[in-house]
Amino acid sequence: MAYSYVKYSVDDDKIAIVTINRPDAMNAFNSDVVGELQDCFDGIRENDSVRAVIVTGAGEKAFVAGADIKEMTDLNSVEAREFALRGQKLTNSIQYLGKPVVAAVNGYALGGGCELALACHIRYASANAIFGQPEVGLGIIPGWGGTQRLARLVGPSRATELIISGNRIDAAAAKNIGLVNDIFGQDELLDETKSFLKTVLKQGPRAVQLSLEAINRGMDVPLAEGLSLEADLFGVAFSTQDSREGTQAFIQKRKPDFSGE
Repeated sequence: MAYSYVKYSVDDDKIAIVTINRPDAMNAFNSDVVGELQDCFDGIRENDSVRAVIVTGAGEKAFVAGADIKEMTDLNSVEAREFALRGQKLTNSIQYLGKPVVAAVNGYALGGGCELALACHIRYASANAIFGQPEVGLGIIPGWGGTQRLARLVGPSRATELIISGNRIDAAAAKNIGLVNDIFGQDELLDETKSFLKTVLKQGPRAVQLSLEAINRGMDVPLAEGLSLEADLFGVAFSTQDSREGTQAFIQKRKPDFSGE
């Protein structure tokens, strides 16, 4: 995949690294960046040689410092809704990819950049990372899932505090409220993120996929319905070759050789 504003590579461990590459504009989203990211994740979904994804930003200042405000200035209400839906399509593609996606947040993650990080399953941050949803300062609201995912992740009170104030928080505060899983030095961030994913990739691929599905779908339904969903997917897991291999390997005291089937 060759893009103008997105760098894409896959390492020997089947981990894709997706880098928003617009450092001269603090990696801010414009229409081209969004389109390229959507195409990239559509390709990853169908690519069996990719088992996990890291999303990060080029340089050491910004993950994604928001959307290109100049592009948004002249939107009418219909166009603005379409703009929001396009961003939500991208963030939904990431959340429901079926493969673990980790945001390596290496600087400013504001507005759409924060929403991009929220769509990832896990967020690791460099010590200089800054998070925020500053849209109210422009007279608008988050439109790419910020009002929904942030509240689900850190609770409605904390999310409300951040969204209606437009305040920014550093990596330590973000970790304290559960927005960030862990904090690393700038030079360690990608290596630590890869190290975590290497651990994930030793597990049963279908089990990881089914776990992500149970978590994602269960968050949107009442507990009783979520538990029923979990039981259904638990049953599906036992129909896989990986479950037989995993249980036999445990009994035989050897490492499992998962096939992903």
